Amino acid sequence: MTGLVPETALLERDGTTESVPAASLKVGATVLVRPGDRVPADGTILDGGSNIDEASVTGESVPRRKELGDAVFAGTVNGDGALRVRVTAAAKDNTIARVVQLVEEAQEAKAPTERLIDRFSRVYTPAVVAVAALVAVVPPLLTGGAWGDWVYKGLAILLIGCPCALVISTPAAIAAGLSAGARRGLLIKGGAVLERLASVTTVAFDKTGTLTEGKPVVTNVVAFGRSERDVLSLSGALEGGSSHPLARAVLAKAAEAGAPVPPAFGAQAFGGKGIAGKVGGLDLFLGSPREAGARVPFTPDQEERVSGLQGEGKTVSVLLANGAVAGLLAMRDEPRSDAREGVDRLASLGVGAIMLTGDTARTAWAVAAALGIEVRAELLPEDKQRIVRERQATGAVVAKVGDGINDAPALAAADVGIAMGGGADVALETADAAALHGRVADIARMIELSRRTLFNIRTNIALALGLKAVFLVTTVLGVTGLWPAILADTGATVLVTANALRLLGEGRSSA
Repeated sequence: MTGLVPETALLERDGTTESVPAASLKVGATVLVRPGDRVPADGTILDGGSNIDEASVTGESVPRRKELGDAVFAGTVNGDGALRVRVTAAAKDNTIARVVQLVEEAQEAKAPTERLIDRFSRVYTPAVVAVAALVAVVPPLLTGGAWGDWVYKGLAILLIGCPCALVISTPAAIAAGLSAGARRGLLIKGGAVLERLASVTTVAFDKTGTLTEGKPVVTNVVAFGRSERDVLSLSGALEGGSSHPLARAVLAKAAEAGAPVPPAFGAQAFGGKGIAGKVGGLDLFLGSPREAGARVPFTPDQEERVSGLQGEGKTVSVLLANGAVAGLLAMRDEPRSDAREGVDRLASLGVGAIMLTGDTARTAWAVAAALGIEVRAELLPEDKQRIVRERQATGAVVAKVGDGINDAPALAAADVGIAMGGGADVALETADAAALHGRVADIARMIELSRRTLFNIRTNIALALGLKAVFLVTTVLGVTGLWPAILADTGATVLVTANALRLLGEGRSSA
C-alpha cells in the first residue's frame, strides 16, 4: 500500500526545482506535480488545475476535477495538468500512512475466538474418566458386587465416553462448509470466520466495483436535430485519442451501436472542460454542461434534459456542432446485474445493508435508490472505519464488503471483512473472506452457508452426545455391554461425518 506514494518529489526551492525523497517533504513545502505523476504528499493546490484519479483513496471510478485551493491526497494520480501543491502533512501523517495505521490497529484489536467444543472438552473428558472409575469401584466396595462385572461396565463406559464423534463433529462440518464455499467461489479464511458470518446483522457495502461494475457506461444518448447514431459517431471521433474513463465509455457505446468513428482533425483538450476538433467540416465541442452553456445558450427543453439526467446521478457531456447543441451523452457507473437481488436476499435473512462510498452524494443516492439501500457518501477511508465502529457499538455484527485500498481499514475493523472479486491486493489480504466471482448475491450465500454449517455442527453434537447418553444408561443397567458400546462409538463417528458431508452436496446444488 505504501508503494502508492512515489519515492521522489519535485521540490521548489530558491526559484529552482529539484528531486528530493518524498519522505523528506515538510509541511509548507511547495512541490510540482507533472501530468501523469502520483501526488507525493497531502496538500492544497497553489496553481493549476487537473483531473485527479482518487480511486486509491475514495474508490470513485471517475477522476475528479481539482482547481486552486482544492485538497489533493498522497498516492492519487494527476491527470492532464501540471500542479503546484503546498504540502499540508508530513509523510508519516499523509492519507496513505493513516490507512496503513488504521489497518494495523484494527487487525491487532481482533481477538481469536475460542470454540465451545474446546471449553466443553476440558470438563467432559475428566468427567467420563471419573464416572467410569466410580462405576468400576463403588458398587463392589459398597454393595459387594462382583468386581469382574463392574470393571467390565466401567470399561464399556470408557468406550462409550470416548470423544471421537464429539471431537470430529465440529472440524468435519467446518471442513465441509469451507469446501462447499470454495466450490462456489466463496473463499473463507478458516472456521472462526465461517462461524462469525452466521451472526452478521449488518452488511456495509462499498459502491464502486462492489455494488456497481466499477466503470462508467453510456446510459442515455439524446439527439437534437440529428440521429443518436450521429451523436455517438461525432462524440467518438473527438474521444478517439483519449484514455479517460468517460472517453472509453463513449467509444464502447459507439462500437455497440455500430456507429462509425471518423478521424478528428485539430483536436484540442481543455482541462476539466472538454475537447474540441473538426470532423467532416463540422466544428465540434464535447464537454461539460457548464462549458457548453458558456459557448452556446441552451433551450428550456435542453436545460430540463440536462438537469434530469444529472438528478439521476449521471455525468452529462454536451455535444456542440457548428455552434448548436447536437446531443447529450449521460454516463454512470451502473449497479451490477445481481445487486438488487443480493440486497433483497440479505433482507430475507434479516440482515440489513448500507452503502459506504467516497463518491459524490448525488451519484451515491441515485445508485442507492435503485437498490433500496441506506447510503453514506463522500467518505474517506477513516470515515468508513468510523461508521463500522459506530454500528458495532450499537450491538450490530458488521460485515464490510469492498474491493479497494480505501476499504482496507473498514475491512480490518469489521467483524468480518469480505473482499469482492478481483479487488486490490490490500483488500484481499486484509479481508477474512472473498467472493471470487464478484456477485453481490454471494454475500447472502456466504451467510446462508455459515448458518447451515452451524446447524450441522449442533446436530452433530446432539447425535454424538445423545447416542452416548443412551448407551451410558443401558450399560449401567446391564442391558448393553462392551461390544454394543464399541459399535455405538464407531457408529456415532460415522453418523456425524456423513452428516457433515451433506454440506458438500448442498454446495453443488446451489453453485
